[in-house]
Amino acid sequence: MSTTTAYGVDGMTCSHCIASVTEEISALAGAESVTVNLVTGGTSQVSVTSASKLDPALVAAAVEEAGYRLVAL
Repeated sequence: MSTTTAYGVDGMTCSHCIASVTEEISALAGAESVTVNLVTGGTSQVSVTSASKLDPALVAAAVEEAGYRLVAL
C-alpha cells in the first residue's frame, strides 16, 4: 500500500525548480511519484507518494541537493 506525504519547500520560483526537486526526490528508494504546488515567493507544497514512509532526513537531503530548503507546512 502506498503512502503520500506532503512537505514544504522554500526557494522554488519556476518550472526548473520543480524539475530539480522532482528529480532528486524521485531518485530516493521507494519514491513512486512527486507532485509540486509551486508558490512563488512562499512555501511550495511537495507531495511524495512512496511504497512506505520515506526518511524525512533523506527527503531533506534530496531537496538540499536540488538547491532548496525543506520547511514545515
